[in-house]
Amino acid sequence: MKKLFKTKNFLKLSPVVVAATFFAANSAMASEVNEQVTSVSQLTAQSDNLGQVTSVSQFSDVQPTDWAFQALQSLVERYGCIAGYPNGTYRGNRALTRYEFAAGLNACLDRVNELIATATADLVRKEDLATLQRLQEEFSAELATLRGRVDALEARTAELEANQFSTTTKLVGEAIFNISDIFGSDDRAVPSGVNQATAQDLDSNTIFANRVRLNLNSSFFGTDQLQTRLQARNITPYGTNVTGTDMTRLGFDGNNNNDIEIDKLNYAFNLSEAIRIKVDAFGGEFYENINNFNPDLASSGRGAISRFGRFNPIYRQGNGGAGATINLNPKGPITVSAGYLANRANNPNDGSGLLDGSYAAIGQIAFQPNQAFNIGLTYAHTYLNRGGTGNVNNIGGNLLFDATGSQYANNPFGGNALSSDHYAVEAVLRLGPKITVGGWYGYSEAQGKGAASGNNAYFETYAATVSFRDFGRQGSVLAFIFGQPPKATGNDFVQNGVRRQDRDTSYHLEALYKLQLSDNIAVTPGVLVILNPEHNDNNDAIYVGTLRTTFTF
Repeated sequence: MKKLFKTKNFLKLSPVVVAATFFAANSAMASEVNEQVTSVSQLTAQSDNLGQVTSVSQFSDVQPTDWAFQALQSLVERYGCIAGYPNGTYRGNRALTRYEFAAGLNACLDRVNELIATATADLVRKEDLATLQRLQEEFSAELATLRGRVDALEARTAELEANQFSTTTKLVGEAIFNISDIFGSDDRAVPSGVNQATAQDLDSNTIFANRVRLNLNSSFFGTDQLQTRLQARNITPYGTNVTGTDMTRLGFDGNNNNDIEIDKLNYAFNLSEAIRIKVDAFGGEFYENINNFNPDLASSGRGAISRFGRFNPIYRQGNGGAGATINLNPKGPITVSAGYLANRANNPNDGSGLLDGSYAAIGQIAFQPNQAFNIGLTYAHTYLNRGGTGNVNNIGGNLLFDATGSQYANNPFGGNALSSDHYAVEAVLRLGPKITVGGWYGYSEAQGKGAASGNNAYFETYAATVSFRDFGRQGSVLAFIFGQPPKATGNDFVQNGVRRQDRDTSYHLEALYKLQLSDNIAVTPGVLVILNPEHNDNNDAIYVGTLRTTFTF
């Protein structure tokens, strides 16, 4: 076929021969460049995008000066077997595979047969038919293979349509089996200023517990998603009722006695190419709606084993609420995000509802100049109350830092209502394709309301992380986390003669290894160490050992 291009008689050939030979040459070139063959599904998608034209002038990218212009003009106006793309282009310089050429050739053959059948054979030259016959014979194997693949695809499609769960919904599941225990101290941790003799015994047994999540992800336009998540779990949190501190909590704990419940419902869609909006009807979480700068460790089922180690606690403001989040990314290095969540949006009583109850508002600017580095500045404002009574002890577990710091940090004003402002910086840096380092720093201020009016409290938290991807096995991750859980560095409020301020400093040390056994099974042994729990030097260090097995399907 290459010899044909070198002959002087090439330009004397009829348009059908010129175009057909050109297609075949492009096919050969495409095979040399890329050995992968276009799938039937891709061909189907491409054919759906093509449209028959009646004049070569309809192609915006074909000019009279193009060497193949006359051939295209004849094929379009004389034979009517050339199609273009919906945007009015022909894309004549694009390489094609032999399968694509076979499909186009088949269309031209059908058109020629139609012309012959309708007594318009005078339009078809003898030499054209001979050329087409030779091409048909040359590509007979490809045409037969294509027909077989299409037949198989149609049969498979019919089977799927007959047995499909839904045309719009996909089921994504996750199941966690967990074995864990705590050790290292005989007594539960107590806050600063509390008599150590009042500490209760730290009684612990090895536990075996589970968490199951089923996500029904529905899409109606291809770019949107309706998420409905069902959950059942029985993992008792290692919180204040067990260890005396929430610093020892696991990132995947929670106990509803394995009752199935809907714990998340939201809908996300694109307002434009640069704007995406997510509306949470229930179970909204900022750390799932905006970038949290901890890609390897943020997941509760496949990331850090601790609650604190997953990401900056600022993203836990408004956890579990209802509201909306918007992300603006105009295809540049800067992404701007804003969100609002209310904890009791469904309650019409005084001190509740979407605007009158506890809520959190967040704003973030992320700057990513390249794929290796990303940094963000985050601000959040939070208001917590208890349905108008001015108490936050019973607000669905959404304490100030959502149970990731000390008792004084989570409840600085002894149960009284408060408003707070949070400031944070986060960063992540990839040192090559397999090593990622990151971290965050957060500073917060809170003002007491009601009986605590006039009192102010101040808080700090930080962490540094490092993770090694594909460590020992593809998909596996080795990671280490060091940091300080939220600490009440200052507080004016005094309750029962004790100032609710942390006097010492706790340190969070965590090591884990996620061993990816297969695409669907990961086993993660890990250890968590809390030095000076509750920011109190008088408390012994507490160790948490866990073995988490995660099944995804």
